[in-house]
Amino acid sequence: MRIPAARPRIACAAAGESSTARLQASLPLQSSNRTDLTMNKAGALLLAMTILSACSSAGGPYPSLQPRAAEAIDPRLQPVRPINDRPVAPTLAAQLASLVDQARGGEAVFEPAMADAERMAAAAGAPQSESWIAAQEALSAAVAARKPTALAQADIDSLGATALQKQGGIAPNDLKAIQDAAGEVAAIARGQTDRIDAVRKRLGS
Repeated sequence: MRIPAARPRIACAAAGESSTARLQASLPLQSSNRTDLTMNKAGALLLAMTILSACSSAGGPYPSLQPRAAEAIDPRLQPVRPINDRPVAPTLAAQLASLVDQARGGEAVFEPAMADAERMAAAAGAPQSESWIAAQEALSAAVAARKPTALAQADIDSLGATALQKQGGIAPNDLKAIQDAAGEVAAIARGQTDRIDAVRKRLGS
């Protein structure tokens, strides 16, 4: 990096020395009058200093070449954000465990009811026949048996929505617990729905 003030300072210094020399040469030197000679030299030196002072102040203060504070920040570094990494809230963990157990319990009730509906649908006759009506009734019982699972699924979704509304966010471990529980219950509910849809299709309803 070039320092723009270097040459002007040298030039001004030379100009000052040249002015001093010319002034000294033009003054009459008389060995008998040492006082005049001393005064003349002092005046010449004062003039030279004035010239040099004007040159050095003409450009104003020069900026520091030291790195600025902002330049010391590595642009590759991402800002650090605080993360709430606490364990799952005990109350939330208990609620989720209860809802998952509810869905599993509903599956235990749904399974035999759905098995009867599938067996009766496979043997059902034409629509509106007695066997067809019996199969439809068995299917309705299976749909009712899946209610605990459907309610558990809705309640888990409600837990997440309520936390977002009241707290403005969900801690990472709380969110993961909600997602895990929702995923397990959703898998149970999806299996039930698929089996119900298959029987309905068989019965044409």
